[in-house]
Amino acid sequence: MNMVTPFNVWLWVFLQTKNVHLFILILWWLWKWWNNSMFNNVNNHWMKFYVLRNVITSKVEFTNSGNLRRRHCLRRAHPSLKTTLDLSFDYLGQRFLSFSIMATRVQFENSCEVGVFSKLTNAFCLVAIGGSESFYSVFEAELADVIPVVKTSIGGTRIIGRLCVGNKNGLLLPHTTTDQELQHLRNSLPDQVVVQRIEERLSALGNCIACNDHVALTHTDLDRETEELIADVLGVEVFRQTIAGNILVGSFCAFSNRGGLVHPHTSIEDLDELSTLLQVPLVAGTVNRGSEVIAAGMIVNDWTAFCGSDTTATELSVIESVFKLREAQPNAIVDEMRKSLIDSYV
Repeated sequence: MNMVTPFNVWLWVFLQTKNVHLFILILWWLWKWWNNSMFNNVNNHWMKFYVLRNVITSKVEFTNSGNLRRRHCLRRAHPSLKTTLDLSFDYLGQRFLSFSIMATRVQFENSCEVGVFSKLTNAFCLVAIGGSESFYSVFEAELADVIPVVKTSIGGTRIIGRLCVGNKNGLLLPHTTTDQELQHLRNSLPDQVVVQRIEERLSALGNCIACNDHVALTHTDLDRETEELIADVLGVEVFRQTIAGNILVGSFCAFSNRGGLVHPHTSIEDLDELSTLLQVPLVAGTVNRGSEVIAAGMIVNDWTAFCGSDTTATELSVIESVFKLREAQPNAIVDEMRKSLIDSYV
């Protein structure tokens, strides 16, 4: 027997109003707060202001979201209200809230150093062999429709992110790369990506070089021949630099064509200098709950990022902000590149 109560009537009327999404957002974050309090014992992290901030942030994301996506649920035939893994909602059989997560947490086996086992550019993504299917599925779900996701090793190892460096124009590999690995990469990557093996004594190229599609920062002791190859193969301007006094520039920063994250101890003066060189906004920060080794804990391109599983919500928020991930979508990036290509021929 169905009981009609004042609460039932109020709830039904409220669910028909234009503010229903805000109501459900509040319920969602209260539910997450309760779960964290009961099962994860993280009361200090989930204070009231934190719940409120997440509600406000989600409200803004919903308001600004023009491309509604739902990735982890199927529509149910009967009227219902349900929340899904990607924070979308179905009510009475209609999906009315969904927004994309622009920075994704992931781990390789038991390691949160995702940047050690993968490399991401605007033209391709490399992932280490020997990972779990769940690890690969995260990348394929986000990237497979836009750029190739290639499983590989370099020099017989899985630490591919620290051994190579690349962008949309090319990929540089250390001298330890085998002939089979080199051929596999040349066959798997787009034709416009130049794959080059180089003779450099500092063979961990990913630790010694950081780049986007226009500029590269390098270890101060790289060979002159290597510097010339970086400029030729990757099509970038090359600057010998340090990050907060560290010569391993490839380890302590990550930047795209839209923004960058650098070592948390980088001074204001160094930030200004680096930002001028790169021509993108920079922020000093961390990943993986305070790790200073930025490039080991995350990979990023112009529209998405993958961070270690230990990365906090605050760190994710900073990453999404500085890299302008909320504004960027693959289709928009491709359209922009197409327009610039047309302009160059006109």
